[in-house]
Amino acid sequence: MSLLRCFLAVELPPPLQDAIEAATEGPRRSLGSDLVRWVPCRNVHLTLKFLGDTAPSAIGLIEAALRAEVPQYQPFDVLVQGFGAFPSNRKPRVLWVGLTAPPVLGSLQHELDVATARLGYSSEERGFSPHLTIGRVRQNISTSSLQKIRDELEQTSIGELGSLRVEVVHLFKSELQPAGSVYSKLFSTPLAKA
Repeated sequence: MSLLRCFLAVELPPPLQDAIEAATEGPRRSLGSDLVRWVPCRNVHLTLKFLGDTAPSAIGLIEAALRAEVPQYQPFDVLVQGFGAFPSNRKPRVLWVGLTAPPVLGSLQHELDVATARLGYSSEERGFSPHLTIGRVRQNISTSSLQKIRDELEQTSIGELGSLRVEVVHLFKSELQPAGSVYSKLFSTPLAKA
């Protein structure tokens, strides 16, 4: 039985995906796909936990863990604004649109990390830094290309695009296709009813 590539995430509503697409049109056009592997805007999501290779037999355990943790939280809003890179704008590897989140998002992510660690998934080593990945810098690009990306990061400013209402956490599977990754929901767990 083949393994599934899975992650826990919050889905973005289409109007917010459209706003991100419009706000990042300049960098996407300027840098092109030779320098950055862009995430299609319909695939942009808030990752809470990347699980990686997952046995189909583990899906029920993950679902049970989510059903135990997620309903303990009330729905909340996260502000979408900003543009930057990890690990830094000087050494860009991942390009992101920023999020300004209340402490409850970090608490939810931590509890999901702990719950999945009990199931054998490795715990996050880096602190949680909420963001929306929009692109990954291609490996082995030239110094001048890297400078072009740095310049774009310096010149691009993304103001407030709206807010993301966190009401449901989904378990997604990701399938690599020739045209890019295709995400499918395996199940969804709502936060507490307000």
